[in-house]
Amino acid sequence: MHIETLKVFCDVVETGSFSVAASQNFITQSAVSQQLRALEAKYRCKLLERSRGGAKPTPQGAILYRTSREIIDRFQDVESELQHSCAVVGGHLRLAIVYSVGLHELPPYLKEYLRAFPEVNVHVEYARPNKIYENVIAQHIDLGIVAYPQKHPQIVILPFREDLLVLACPPDHALANAKKIPVSKLDGETMIGFERDIATRKATDQMLRNQHVTVHYAAEYDNIETIKRAVEIGQGCAIVPLPAVLHEVEHGLIKVVRLSDETVTRPLGIIQKRGRHLSPAAEKFVEILRREDIE
Repeated sequence: MHIETLKVFCDVVETGSFSVAASQNFITQSAVSQQLRALEAKYRCKLLERSRGGAKPTPQGAILYRTSREIIDRFQDVESELQHSCAVVGGHLRLAIVYSVGLHELPPYLKEYLRAFPEVNVHVEYARPNKIYENVIAQHIDLGIVAYPQKHPQIVILPFREDLLVLACPPDHALANAKKIPVSKLDGETMIGFERDIATRKATDQMLRNQHVTVHYAAEYDNIETIKRAVEIGQGCAIVPLPAVLHEVEHGLIKVVRLSDETVTRPLGIIQKRGRHLSPAAEKFVEILRREDIE
């Protein structure tokens, strides 16, 4: 039995998805099914049940999962030690990143990393922050990048960078031609916001409360791309990270206005599982993320 097959089995159990497990292991969904059928044939019992809620282990599958998870964790530790001792940078790197950072700020870092370490297979997924924390703790991914990183006993946080938050307006909005405005100027404005459980929304709501400003949210979305489209068509203004709207500003689709009485920044952090030894591939990626010469 190959340890790769045990890892695929564990990934299916942990994600409940054949397709996600296939993506995480850089193989096809068909290959996942073949490997799991081979396991069931070897042990002559059913290991997984499929349902609308996803794949779940049978009682026999739960037994195999517990032992397999221990084997895989130990193997990954040994593999990491060997790569360190041999100065090898290869293998797989699994990343999960919030949408706005992954789409608008990660590309130059990723390009430099792939140029420097072409032997590494990089898997990048975009996810909501709560899912990223869960996947880091469960060791489904090596590293996560989140906004407003939250302290957690099982998480180590490394500072990444800070984004300036600005007011994004439709080009014909009354505030669009101003270079700077006080936050009080937003009182009564119609806004487009992130959903309320997203850290950037919590931070901007707190800023508005501090200034005794009340706004009306016409819509709330879970990702920056939909927010930008709503601003473009005139549904309202939005407080967003500046790097995420540079393309729209350059093409005249959105105007940005700075807030004069508060410098509002969004801190970004790199998160990893506490106590986990990072592979050389993950360590090198962190080094590149923290370089100041990449923009």
